Amino acid sequence: QVQPAESGGGLVQPGGSLRLSCAASGSSLLFYHMGWYRQASGQQRELVARIRSSGSTNYADSVKGRFTISRDNVNNTVFLQMNSLKPEDTAVYYCNADRGWPYEFWGQGTQVTVSS
Repeated sequence: QVQPAESGGGLVQPGGSLRLSCAASGSSLLFYHMGWYRQASGQQRELVARIRSSGSTNYADSVKGRFTISRDNVNNTVFLQMNSLKPEDTAVYYCNADRGWPYEFWGQGTQVTVSS
């Protein structure tokens, strides 16, 4: 079982940057596909970025060119570098670890607020 734990959220001005981290305990992330999702107030949770166990990545159109997902399998950590942040990026960001049912796990989330 994997227990993801997000950190790095906070308040940032438009145009600023944040780096989110997801440190996982309990099991190696080596064979897990890792994703960052977000949920804005009153909205459904949506995929932001995903990095497969192979290292291939995909991004939501709204964040392409601004966000970068990466993983450090040695330290069991996944990162989301967020640049050129916009107010519409405001949401709770969740880390997801998935290697097929029933092996899917979620973190508790970290708040990101983009506001001047």
